[in-house]
Amino acid sequence: MTGRADQNHLIADSQRALGAPEKAVEPAREALRIRAVPEEARAEAAVVGAAALADLARFDEALSLLRSFVSRQRGKEQAARPFDLRLWYVAGDILERAGRKREAAAEFRKVVRHDAAAFDAAERLARLGG
Repeated sequence: MTGRADQNHLIADSQRALGAPEKAVEPAREALRIRAVPEEARAEAAVVGAAALADLARFDEALSLLRSFVSRQRGKEQAARPFDLRLWYVAGDILERAGRKREAAAEFRKVVRHDAAAFDAAERLARLGG
């Protein structure tokens, strides 16, 4: 709409909400390829694109897209940013949907370790036996 790739995550999310997850993938991938797109917008593109692929039951591809987002290096002692939590949560969701429960629990555990009240990660972790 604007021609600006930093808005691609919004376009992708709209396509997904309209029931067209297959149309959400390319705008998300484009945003991830362009380093000039702000880190938070690229993270959101990874989240939306991966969720769209998971909607299509393309779980391995979804995880690959999600993990293609490379954030700046940070020390372990630093607090997680909100989009870090979203990336981990969506990874956990996709892994759970793919039947990979132990790996899903590990992702939800990361979320809970940084913010016990984030989303429903604690409940999902408990349900997975984590």
